[in-house]
Amino acid sequence: MLRSAHSLALFLLVMVSACGLLPEKADETKGWTAAKFYEEAKSELAEGNYEKAIKLYEGLEARYPYGRYAQQAQLETIYAHYKDNEQTSAIVAAERFIKLHPNHPNVDYAFYLKGLANFNDDLGLMGVISEKISKQDMSERDPKASREAFDTFKELVTRFPTSKYAADSAQRMKYLVNMLAMSEVQVARYYQKRGAYIAAANRAQFTLKEYPQSPATEEALAIMVNAYGALGMNDLRNDAERVLKQNFPKSPFLSAPAAAAKH
Repeated sequence: MLRSAHSLALFLLVMVSACGLLPEKADETKGWTAAKFYEEAKSELAEGNYEKAIKLYEGLEARYPYGRYAQQAQLETIYAHYKDNEQTSAIVAAERFIKLHPNHPNVDYAFYLKGLANFNDDLGLMGVISEKISKQDMSERDPKASREAFDTFKELVTRFPTSKYAADSAQRMKYLVNMLAMSEVQVARYYQKRGAYIAAANRAQFTLKEYPQSPATEEALAIMVNAYGALGMNDLRNDAERVLKQNFPKSPFLSAPAAAAKH
């Protein structure tokens, strides 16, 4: 028994020693300059190998933490995460870049990518809000992320009005306003269906206050007409109906204001 145990211990010792003799995996990036790192990462990015590109950018920054290559690597890492559908990582990377380099000449690009990551669509950079996207069911989008996207695009447009990303950001803001307004109307509609007329009226009124120019205004007014009528608050009902008639004279809700509860 002792002899067997001794033999096993000796065998394990030999194996461990042998493992120590195995050559370590070579580091292919050993000796690379910052320029070489950047060129290789850029090539992987262009080929759509986003994970590999990110690793190379991170290696560049780790080995050469200062200088223009490191800053550019941080910026392009945001894009790589975004294209790799890692939206949370893209947002974190964008916020890091903005914090570290608030005066960088391309910081507007970081804001734009952060906004896109929150917007989370497949339109690509400098895209146009297509008819297909504009007809999406707005309830499919996350209101919290949409608000963050709106705030980010708004900051970009406000701080960098001449940025090449400003026009596209402004267009996305218009879409997001409509989406957020419709989300509020959907909540008001939900309350109305369940007979919670005060909550429905309050939510519809909030929509009018926060998003006065959105298409959702029409239904918000109709919900107010219906809700105030159900509550017996005739003065408020009549005021809401008057505004509805004045702004939407051909509205289908005028002939059947209760129809808002059926949508």
